Amino acid sequence: MANERLRSAIVARGLTVDQVAAEIGVDPKTVDRWIGNENRKPYRRSQYALANLLKRDVSYLWPEERTAGEVREAGQAELVRLYPHRAVVPREFWPELYAKATRSFDVLAYSGFWLSEDPAFFKVVREKSADGVPIRFMLGDPECAAVAQRGEDEGIGVGMASKVRNALINYAPLFGLPGVEFRLHCTTLYNSLYRADDELLANGHIYGVGAYLAPVLHLVRVPGGELFDSYAESIERVWQGARTIRSPHELGAAA
Repeated sequence: MANERLRSAIVARGLTVDQVAAEIGVDPKTVDRWIGNENRKPYRRSQYALANLLKRDVSYLWPEERTAGEVREAGQAELVRLYPHRAVVPREFWPELYAKATRSFDVLAYSGFWLSEDPAFFKVVREKSADGVPIRFMLGDPECAAVAQRGEDEGIGVGMASKVRNALINYAPLFGLPGVEFRLHCTTLYNSLYRADDELLANGHIYGVGAYLAPVLHLVRVPGGELFDSYAESIERVWQGARTIRSPHELGAAA
């Protein structure tokens, strides 16, 4: 059966299928499939984009979906704590977080320099490596434009690239450990992300402010929540686009 609610909402806004497709960045044939088959639903990001464009609630266009209020409530449940800036997160909390990891151990940042100086964190990495937990470090490529721009944004210029290089030197003892992999990325990061299984810390990036002074969200995955998964998916996208290095000296030019 066709999704008549979606069809009528598009007509009510005076839009064509081509216009809808252009607005949300998909192929017109994809929109036709969503209209022609009520069981063919967009990904969540496209559902929200369509609902916003058509001025309708997601649960109206797809009745089996949760209402915006239900999504908000689940999001509140995902937030364990908000720290006004990273500097007030207890230092011991970071190794304690990663000590819980059994499936996922991810560090996504530009340098993660402060962790590279923490013996307790190194101890946890070694223990988790011995336990067979996959450990993924994603650091900024010091040769890429995104790292240079972040340095300018923080007011330290080339100091950001230097921090990455210094962090890699500090991380040298972790290279070669079983299950530990380092990759360099050229992503424009809006958050540094630190994940252990179904728990993560999201350290926001603010223009003109170092990450240690920016807010940190402590999140956990809960049934029906979408906030944790949004950050987790971004980790995967960065990971897929990053390049592997097997030595802290293996830099070279950004791809």
